Amino acid sequence: MTDTSNGAIIFRGMTRAQLDDAYDNGKVVPDAAARRDAWIARSAQIRNDNPELLDLAYGPAARNRIDVFRCGKERAPLFAFIHGGYWQRNHKDLFACMAEGPLARGCDVALIGYTLAPEVTLTELVAEIHAAIRWLRREGPGRGFGTGKLVVSGWSAGGHLTASALPLDEVDAGLAISGIYDVEPCRLNYLNDKLRLTATEAEAMSPIRHLPQRRTPLTVAFGTGELPELQRQSREYHRARQDAGLPGVLRPLESHNHFSIMDELTSPQGRLTAAVNDLIVALR
Repeated sequence: MTDTSNGAIIFRGMTRAQLDDAYDNGKVVPDAAARRDAWIARSAQIRNDNPELLDLAYGPAARNRIDVFRCGKERAPLFAFIHGGYWQRNHKDLFACMAEGPLARGCDVALIGYTLAPEVTLTELVAEIHAAIRWLRREGPGRGFGTGKLVVSGWSAGGHLTASALPLDEVDAGLAISGIYDVEPCRLNYLNDKLRLTATEAEAMSPIRHLPQRRTPLTVAFGTGELPELQRQSREYHRARQDAGLPGVLRPLESHNHFSIMDELTSPQGRLTAAVNDLIVALR
């Protein structure tokens, strides 16, 4: 355990207190709670209006469930979304509204749930996401979805989980939004109270340290109004992929913070929705 009581520098010139603040998104966005409440209300309505394919079990744990919303097209691409919450908060049900933009642009949408820390380790959590994506490919066609291209996406912790899924053969492209790609600072700050990461696991679970061999295209998006550490994570991950010759696009979205950026996915005309469409067009 690192002793931070004397204000020692522990990461990139920051003390523990500074590193805590550097990853506390809610602290710097005054309307974060109001935005979350709005997502909850919109998502409840979407789930109520589309009850046919909710809570499909992909594994034995209580949160190993997937919601699927269909656009009505045959062989539609599948947009698989992984929610955020620093691997320890939230639920897939809150994020059904993130399906609105992709649905309007001709995608089926899957919302993936997963077990939260500290009930599982980050290693186990990543394995659940892999199991969910494999389930979508294996079991989806029998339920009328999952035969087209599959774009995996996620926000915040879901951005990390998106990057962690890129080596899978089942994934055709990715959209990582405001993600964490080096989890070492999370081992050193307040997030580790529940994550309980060791240095070895933090290294193993950091996508920037384990770039895939597969040339799966990835769009990395973030808001220019986000915390500097979140912006750095996205920029450095994209640069590392570029240096390795991996295909992808960096999309800084002006004026958006960690929460408002999701407006660009809920809207059919949003820039994140357009990024999904661009990935699918490029795969044809």
